[in-house]
Amino acid sequence: MRRQYRLAVLDDRTLREVFHMRLSGMGTISVLVALFLVLIIVLSVLIIYTPIRNILPGYSESIRQQLIVESARVDSLQTTLAFQRQYLDVIKHVTAGDISTDSVARLDSIEMVQRAQLLEQRNELTDAFLAHYEQAERDRMLLYDNSTNRSLRQFHRPVRGVVVQSANADEKLFSTAIRVAKNENVLSIMQGRIVYVEHEMDNTFTMMVQHGSFLCIYRQVATALKRPGTFVEAGESIGLMDGQTNLLIEIRDDGQFVNPEEVIVF
Repeated sequence: MRRQYRLAVLDDRTLREVFHMRLSGMGTISVLVALFLVLIIVLSVLIIYTPIRNILPGYSESIRQQLIVESARVDSLQTTLAFQRQYLDVIKHVTAGDISTDSVARLDSIEMVQRAQLLEQRNELTDAFLAHYEQAERDRMLLYDNSTNRSLRQFHRPVRGVVVQSANADEKLFSTAIRVAKNENVLSIMQGRIVYVEHEMDNTFTMMVQHGSFLCIYRQVATALKRPGTFVEAGESIGLMDGQTNLLIEIRDDGQFVNPEEVIVF
C-alpha cells in the first residue's frame, strides 16, 4: 500500500515524457475518499441552499402542504382585513355625520322583511307545492290515529335505509325488504322481549321480538347483538348489518299479517 509507483504520459511519436505523477495505494485511497467527501459537501450545500431540493421525492409534498396552509392563512387574513376595513369605514362615516345611527336597520328586521316579501310572492307552482305538502302531512298523520284501527300504530323505525321491495299479502310476500348500509344498527320497533334468535345457513340471523300482541320478525341480520329472553326498549340496537344483504322485516298482530309500511315511516 505504501510502495511508490510512477504514472507517466508519453508522446506516441517521439516517446518523450509529457507528464508524470507518483502514486501509492494509500495515497490513491486517500484522494478518492477526499473527493467523495467534497462531493457530499457540495451536494448537501446545493440541496439546502438552492431550489434543486424541489425535485427530490417527498420534499415537494411537504411544500404542497405548506402552500395549502399558507394559502388558507392568507385568505383568513384577507377576510379579517376586509371586515376591519368595512368597520372603519362605517365608523368614519358615523363620526363625520354622513350616517345617522338611528337610520341603521338591524339585521334581524331586514331578514324578516325579506322573508315576508318572499312569502307574499305566490304563484301556481307555490300553490301546487303547498297543496301537495298538506296532503302528504295529512296522510302521515293518519298513522298516529289509534281510534279507527288497532294496527294503525306508529312504531319505531327498525333501520335507516331504502325500501326496495314492499310486502304484499296477495302475492305471498309478507316481508318488506330494506337496502341498508354497512354497519347499520337494527333497532327494536317498540318495547318487548326477544323470543327467537337462529343462525341460518346463509350465515345470517333470524330474530323475533314479541311486543305484546305484535310479533316482529327480522331476517338476514348479519350480526345478532341480543340473546333470546332479553328485554329491549323501543329504538334499542339488537343487531348489525353488513351492507351485503337486505333486511327483511315482517310484522304480525295476533298472527294476522300487518304491512310494515302502514305502521312504520321508513
